[in-house]
Amino acid sequence: MPGLIGKKIGMTSVFSADGKNVPCTVIEVGPCVVTQIKTNEVDGYEAIQLGFEDKKDKHTTRPEAGHFKKAGVTPKRHLAEFKGFEGEYNLGDTICVDFFAENDFVDIIGTSKGKGFQGVVKRHGFGGVGQETHGQDDRKRAPGSIGACSYPAKVFKGMRMAGQMGNQRVTIQNLQVLKVIPEHNILMIKGSIPGSKGSIVAIEK
Repeated sequence: MPGLIGKKIGMTSVFSADGKNVPCTVIEVGPCVVTQIKTNEVDGYEAIQLGFEDKKDKHTTRPEAGHFKKAGVTPKRHLAEFKGFEGEYNLGDTICVDFFAENDFVDIIGTSKGKGFQGVVKRHGFGGVGQETHGQDDRKRAPGSIGACSYPAKVFKGMRMAGQMGNQRVTIQNLQVLKVIPEHNILMIKGSIPGSKGSIVAIEK
């Protein structure tokens, strides 16, 4: 699906036409520059690669510098590919936030906040031990039995246990665009999106 790259600024709220206070996320979207055009003849599929945010030459590798020089653009910090664009785009073209319109519905792809190593109560919503008597003083948040016995004498894959939580690619679908502010490259989305402030997200139509 066609889309753009953006940066999560934070959250706020706006009042709707019927007076309801609606929470929304503020995203700085673009301007994104076309850095490569993929074609069926050369690459086997059609897509457009977009770049977002400038970066210094000293932080750019030589292969990257050649890639951006071929496109005729300055080095970019973030790259992403999108399919399904309508119309013709050329190398170096700029696509801004007005690519979206109010009341559009979009999918937002980002990386969720990392929570570190967490137990089963926080990670999977386990209830813990119900009683505090009979010597259960230190087992309230323990997972309990994990199923291994004489047969099959192993723990099955996918067993819900303690471990790394968060810091994963997450897609939130069908979020409504409340407002587009082209002069500041701002997009206001109804509800919350994955990631912390300053994280990079992809917004797809």
